[in-house]
Amino acid sequence: MSVNLVDTSLRDGMHSVSHSFTPEQMAAVAVALDPAGLRLLEVAHGDGLGGSSFQYGFAAASDLEYVEAVVAVAERTEVAVLLLPGIGTIKMLAEARRRGAGAVRVATHCTEADISAQHIAWAREQGMTTIGFLMMSHMLEPAALAEQAALMESYGAEVVYAVDSAGALVPDGARHRVEALRDRLSVEVGFHAHNNLGCAVGNSLAAVAAGATWVDGSLRGLGAGAGNAATEVLAAALDKAGVETGADLFALMDAAEDVVAPLLPRPQIIDRASLVLGYAGVYSSFLRHTERAAEKYGVDARELLVELGRRQVVGGQEDVIIEVAAQRALAS
Repeated sequence: MSVNLVDTSLRDGMHSVSHSFTPEQMAAVAVALDPAGLRLLEVAHGDGLGGSSFQYGFAAASDLEYVEAVVAVAERTEVAVLLLPGIGTIKMLAEARRRGAGAVRVATHCTEADISAQHIAWAREQGMTTIGFLMMSHMLEPAALAEQAALMESYGAEVVYAVDSAGALVPDGARHRVEALRDRLSVEVGFHAHNNLGCAVGNSLAAVAAGATWVDGSLRGLGAGAGNAATEVLAAALDKAGVETGADLFALMDAAEDVVAPLLPRPQIIDRASLVLGYAGVYSSFLRHTERAAEKYGVDARELLVELGRRQVVGGQEDVIIEVAAQRALAS
């Protein structure tokens, strides 16, 4: 059995550094990753094309500068971008395509696949590797998630992912969702894990055992919340499980240790707040926003996250974090 291993250090990993990677730093990581034999390198602001904003946080450079920097040094590996309809546009995607991006992952909330139709169709018509990305998949039961995935398939997606954006799943949850997608779709199935409950690698292994043929990681686990499945660890675990990835494990280790680790402002760990992200089922990219709001209003970040989970707040509702923090401060 074989799977396509995708590295998202240069997109999801942007959350870990407050989107501060420079094009030169991205290029250095890509140089180290390119010989490792991965299927895709994903590059963009943490919230995808167009994400650099007051709402989501400004990046050190533009998405197009990042794409150009990585395309210039990626000789073996296809460069992908992420696009969230409503944040990114087809015009932005066309520019990224012109600068050399060969793949796109079109991401929606797990109940809103219908808003991806024009973006997926356009990318497929342009010959891009076209992937559907159903975020916050823990919020939808497997059968309903599969119906949303079928919509993405009908628009032209070649792969559809179940995305554990909150790191809220445990292995059975990952397995059931991948099985539902596998049984419903004729295209390939992918899985993207976050590590807020410490289950990212285990969930990814369960997803592969259930039929996922695309899985994501990031070097050193870099990513929103407690991060993603660490690419180097995931590659080793898949090899031990008898799954072929085509990845050079030592090259991944060296890229993680020698190139990425020195760029990190702090280690990617499961701390109190990120653990609560998974426990409460809150979007992983809310972590830094919540920590800043908690400090500003003098409240406990964990209490904010539990309340956000109770309200089932999703990506795009970052303003609610401030609202909840202010309410908690007034009530105390």
